[in-house]
Amino acid sequence: MAMELDLEGHRVLVTGAGQGVGRGIALGFAAAGAEVVVNDLRLERAARVVEEITAVGGAAVASPFDVTDYAAVAAAVKALGGVDVLVNNAGNAGAEGWSGLATFVDTEPAQWEPFLRVNLYGVLHCCRAALPAMIAKGWGRIVTIISDSGRTGEANMAAYATAKAGAAGLTRALALENGRHGITVNNISLGTMRTPVTEKTWSDPDNPMAKKLMARYTIRRPGLPEDVAALAVFLASPQASWITGQTYPLNGGISFAQ
Repeated sequence: MAMELDLEGHRVLVTGAGQGVGRGIALGFAAAGAEVVVNDLRLERAARVVEEITAVGGAAVASPFDVTDYAAVAAAVKALGGVDVLVNNAGNAGAEGWSGLATFVDTEPAQWEPFLRVNLYGVLHCCRAALPAMIAKGWGRIVTIISDSGRTGEANMAAYATAKAGAAGLTRALALENGRHGITVNNISLGTMRTPVTEKTWSDPDNPMAKKLMARYTIRRPGLPEDVAALAVFLASPQASWITGQTYPLNGGISFAQ
């Protein structure tokens, strides 16, 4: 049986799609024939991805909004007339990156808020805005990008891990509530990724941090946006119509799932 990954006629909203993993996911859905709604906090980044897609004959529109602002999210989804597929990709690992790591007892509530607002409340907002139209249609797909920090835990990143684990729990709850409406809801759990934001780490083959990180991976390279796109498109495709409530580690073998 041939794999059917054609998503022509479906509107897909990808949050945080102006760069990195989100951009890769947006390009992957466009290649599968979907109309892609490219969300980013910054219009210019979303517009650049839209230009990339339309330049090769794909269909895309920019939709800049802040996922932490429920009113803005709801207004954007309403203006679109609903979406068939939602990919919750927008996330925040902290402005300081790895240099900002700290044990939980060395942090304060104000430091937790950015992680919770984007990685948990952002997902809640987008799911709440997108689900009514999916329910009315009797079909929908939600894919949430989480992190192995939330799936297995991560020392010195407690608030981030908590937010990602919360988003994964939301997925399971929504899968239970909405399967009867023809809606599937799944997670993709990422390991260390190579994106423009982290490129400085990977561009130097002698970087000791990169070497240390990759020594933990069975497949000794960081993940790429196209790796994520391939799985996200599959989970939205007809071939995945009996898969819901699941978390798929996409992590180069740094940890396994039963």
